[in-house]
Amino acid sequence: ASILLLTPSFSRLVMLFQLQPQELVTGLGIFFCMPTTLSSGVALTHLGGGNSALALAVTVASNLLGILTIPFWVSRYIAGGVGVSFPTDQLFRSLIVTLLIPLIIGKSHFSVTMSLFVEMCDTGFANFVDNNRKLFSRMNAICLSLVPWIQVSRPRSLLLSVSLRTFMSCNSLLHLSLLAFNALSIRILSGLSGDYNSKNSKGNGTAVLLVASQKTLPVMVAVVEQLRGAFGEPGLLVLPCVAAHLNQIMIDSILVNVWLRKSNNASSTGVKTA
Repeated sequence: ASILLLTPSFSRLVMLFQLQPQELVTGLGIFFCMPTTLSSGVALTHLGGGNSALALAVTVASNLLGILTIPFWVSRYIAGGVGVSFPTDQLFRSLIVTLLIPLIIGKSHFSVTMSLFVEMCDTGFANFVDNNRKLFSRMNAICLSLVPWIQVSRPRSLLLSVSLRTFMSCNSLLHLSLLAFNALSIRILSGLSGDYNSKNSKGNGTAVLLVASQKTLPVMVAVVEQLRGAFGEPGLLVLPCVAAHLNQIMIDSILVNVWLRKSNNASSTGVKTA
């Protein structure tokens, strides 16, 4: 509910910003209509001692359901803000063809292929993957980063004239607002259930807080590609979202480090008391 229904309404606030060129505001508004990040939310949840399985489940579910909600929010909050009439059904069909169908086919084909390959290689391949987890993780990060980099590199002359300081501060403020909103919601719901101080509740709360407060960049780039310039220069639309993505990772990394320090201090105090 938070990722797909509530936090997209922040786009209405974003569209009130006065920044030039207008694509910076429009791109950031589109970014807030997105589902959660594909990998960083789960990784930070794991580092913060949260429920990684819950974070992964929410990530998968929100990105699949996001294909249904993104066209509606983009049409409702963004198209009206820039004075463009954009058919929701057209964007929906484009996302089905370019995101959902390839995802389903790719997952099914990949699963079958990998099952056969693992059977052929027996335990050798599994050991190879286990011993090279960092390599595969870096390759994944590089491939994901290439997607927005290609879009941002297109309007080079326009990008060189843009100062990043203003909307970097706006991005930070907006992400902190999402964190505060979700933290308050989690606290209220946990209080109503009478389960706020339990270990499971804290682990679940950590997972939900992180994944519900982050927005995905690669899916946003795919949406901008399907808009085909209707809302402005694609590279400028993506630029503020690259900054927003980096901001949310840095802020949440700091937050996770604070939690870890508190947890270590509490553990040390408990040992000393014992």
